[in-house]
Amino acid sequence: MGPTLYMLPFIFWFSIFLFSATHSFSVTFCLVCPPPLSVQVSPVTLTNPVGTSGVMRVMGVAFPREKEREEWEREQEETRKRDHRRIGKDQELFFFNDVSPGSCFFLPKGAHIYNTLADFIRTEYRRRGFHEVVTPTLYSTALWERSGHWEHYSENMFTVTGDTHTYALKPMNCPAHCLMFEQRVRSWRELPLRWADFGALHRNELSGALGGLTRVRRFCQDDAHIFCTPEQLEEEIIACLDFVRSVYRVFGFSFHCLLSTRPTPCLGEPALWDHAEQTKLGGTIQKITLRFFMNLFIDIQIKDAIGRQHQCATIQLDFQLPIRFDLQYVGGDGETHRPVMVHRAVLGSLERMIAILAENFSGKWPLWLSPAQVMIIPVGGGSESYAQQVVRQFREAGFMADADDDHGATLNKKIRSAQLAQYNYIFVVGEKECVSGTVSVRTRGGKQLGRRPTEKVLASLTHLRDARSNQDDF
Repeated sequence: MGPTLYMLPFIFWFSIFLFSATHSFSVTFCLVCPPPLSVQVSPVTLTNPVGTSGVMRVMGVAFPREKEREEWEREQEETRKRDHRRIGKDQELFFFNDVSPGSCFFLPKGAHIYNTLADFIRTEYRRRGFHEVVTPTLYSTALWERSGHWEHYSENMFTVTGDTHTYALKPMNCPAHCLMFEQRVRSWRELPLRWADFGALHRNELSGALGGLTRVRRFCQDDAHIFCTPEQLEEEIIACLDFVRSVYRVFGFSFHCLLSTRPTPCLGEPALWDHAEQTKLGGTIQKITLRFFMNLFIDIQIKDAIGRQHQCATIQLDFQLPIRFDLQYVGGDGETHRPVMVHRAVLGSLERMIAILAENFSGKWPLWLSPAQVMIIPVGGGSESYAQQVVRQFREAGFMADADDDHGATLNKKIRSAQLAQYNYIFVVGEKECVSGTVSVRTRGGKQLGRRPTEKVLASLTHLRDARSNQDDF
């Protein structure tokens, strides 16, 4: 008897338990009128499988009415259709391999999305006074002991032994940025210092916790740290929130914020946390709450197209690392003072954000982010050279453009293939288009925009791309 059949009696009684637990009816009644139920059986990967037999996970969901079960199943089916792992495979964006578990291989199209997101944030950095830095990946454990991470976080770090020293791959950038701050004497005139870092981070996540791009071992963040005076703190946090709002507006995300004050476990003395929460931290948060919106917190959650919540952006005040690294600046009074450190990320992990965006857009990437922007389809042998000319014209303008020169496929099949590949726009070119220097434009949704001059189409799409617009018509 297979493991699934073996567990059928348990599944039966489990379903009765679920129903009776959520209703006031007796078990006898449940036997006569079984509840609307959805049951799933899947294997479980144990953290320490040595000496243990295979384990199956049984998950059951009971519903008061059949209508609610059907609605839930529709939602589950929609979630499966939007699964970023399926989209990544179908569109050839990325893959994983056991030779580097939990680390993503981005193919050319996936790398285009990855780099476009990073370029988007870099553009905002330049506008907002951030300066990008590059820091090492490998550090002596002495650094992590100094920062306090070794005591609380060492089990999540990858270590390397060389010579007589032990080193660790960095799981975060903040200690390195503290080293950069203390590299020389700082003046109050330099503050705030805003340093951004796209360096690769590594965290030793349990193999059972890994899942596509949402939980990986190697990743990059749009990570940045701000060193400022206590008087500048409120303005810097407001600026960080404005950064978040402007970026999420481009994606069409709504968001709300949650305030986290003291994590468990936490670095630093409890008395210092008490002082921070009761004085400067609490006062600043209250002021920003009143000025920005009524429910201001620091951990920021977004809502995607199907209503799911995701935690991506973070803004964290840090009074501990400046003390541990004895960071100081010379104030206007000639005395030394302690800066306040702000950790912030807008996208968070680029890998995780790509997963969220893939599922939010259901693989239909907006033009500015799309790895498949324009497909040119020639009709007739004489139009192939013109199609290649259009391809070169759009590629020189920075577009991801291709031509379908498959002689064995019909026009309708080529159009359908381009739509399934999620090309934003499909240009059909024949003899008339060659003579007039035009293209016949249609969207991936099938809307025909008609024959238009190639130069005007290029100008219009350039405007949509550079404006990071999510609309198709132009």
